[in-house]
Amino acid sequence: MYYSPTIVQMAGFSSNQLALLLSLIVAAMNAAGTVIGIYLIDRCGRRRLALTSLAGVFISLLILASAFFLQSSHLHGSCGLNLLHGSCGTNIGWFAVLGLALYIAFFAPGMGPVPWAVNSEIYPEAYRGVCGGMSATINWVFNLIVAQVFLSLVSAMGVAWTFLIIAGIAVVAFVFVLVFVPETKGLTFEQVERLWKERAWGTYGSLQSQP
Repeated sequence: MYYSPTIVQMAGFSSNQLALLLSLIVAAMNAAGTVIGIYLIDRCGRRRLALTSLAGVFISLLILASAFFLQSSHLHGSCGLNLLHGSCGTNIGWFAVLGLALYIAFFAPGMGPVPWAVNSEIYPEAYRGVCGGMSATINWVFNLIVAQVFLSLVSAMGVAWTFLIIAGIAVVAFVFVLVFVPETKGLTFEQVERLWKERAWGTYGSLQSQP
């Protein structure tokens, strides 16, 4: 999201106006996806929504990486004289824009709202305020890191390899959610706290059937 106009321009759309327009469309998709996520989060469950979101994010990042790998091996586009006006990208450029749009479409309903929802439910009552504050701080610290290092990685490794690295991080996140994050849909704070105690004692069981 931070660099969507830059990514669009990297994809071959040199016109500032077109890059801004496409990035505004991406931002609108992000807003719409967040609203959809609010609707789905109590129907599909936090865990399932997060896993689906991460799987889609991984696929979209592979599309982006593939588009930029292909772009690096093609010197000429398919827009003819329109390229002189700087407002027409190559077919591969549109492929990259598709990957960016899919990334937002999968991220916004899932990994956008789900971590905040789980973060408000998952901690014991005695530590909820402190742990919630720590989680929010870590989130924004890593946002700052991503914002600071993205262009440096692109400069050092290329756009395609940068997106492949992020795709690898998405795989790690998928495995983490699959293994460690419980489903908290429909559970009270007391049930969530009991769930963690049972996990710690090695007697993890389903709480959905408990009164």
